[in-house]
Amino acid sequence: MPERHLLPPETIEAYARDGAVVLRGVLGKASLELLEQGIEHNLAHLSPLVLIASEPDDPGRFVEDFCTWPSNPAYEQVLRDSTLPHLAAQLMQSRTARLYHDHLLVKEAGTRQPTPWHQDQPYYNVSGTQNISFWIPVDPIPMASTLRFVAGSHRGTWYMPRTFREQQAKWFPEGSLEELPPIDSEPDRYQQLAWALEPGDCVAFHMLSLHASSGTGPGSRRRVFSARYLGDDAVHAPRPWRTSPPFHGLEERLPAGAALDDPLFPLVWPPSD
Repeated sequence: MPERHLLPPETIEAYARDGAVVLRGVLGKASLELLEQGIEHNLAHLSPLVLIASEPDDPGRFVEDFCTWPSNPAYEQVLRDSTLPHLAAQLMQSRTARLYHDHLLVKEAGTRQPTPWHQDQPYYNVSGTQNISFWIPVDPIPMASTLRFVAGSHRGTWYMPRTFREQQAKWFPEGSLEELPPIDSEPDRYQQLAWALEPGDCVAFHMLSLHASSGTGPGSRRRVFSARYLGDDAVHAPRPWRTSPPFHGLEERLPAGAALDDPLFPLVWPPSD
């Protein structure tokens, strides 16, 4: 049965206002040990969806992998039985929380590849405003390599999703969505939020929140697990292109606008009796 962690109202209000909040010490030792086991298992058993998101000449390496929880018992236990489902429901202000997917993000020491500014939801096959991602490190994260957010950027505008390395529009047709604003060159206009993190901390953010990060220092490994959940208003939004991640065969089972009631997306909150 999932653990419970009651959040103060001001944290829930900050999430609704800013689209990103830091949660200090919400994961205990047992969950962190499971996550570390799961991450190392994942790195040793990469899936067909794996991406090497750094250049071949990068001194480090940026590895991403997706949707491996069904074959990784440590991941599944954290996703279902830790405090994450309860936190998700509270921050989304949703009666329910449904597991969407897991995402591994490991930048080895010395990785210079940055993660450019982007939103996550335009890459996905879902619509709705009740959603959440948890960015959970198992290593200390200094300010230099943490995740940064544009406060309030989750409210409305969808920006063109592009590939991180080539900046190609592989999803929405070119010109169909707005291009990213000049975030770093206009700091007074685009307020940024960022937090240094210790194991046990995590950042919760909306799937439309603009976010980015830098590389890692020569002695600083950054192992991060991202857990994504959907709330009451989330529905299937089939795309005429391959989403990231893809969910093969889902369109044959769920029409557009249907609730994501499918074995791929188990309901994890409220807990069953």
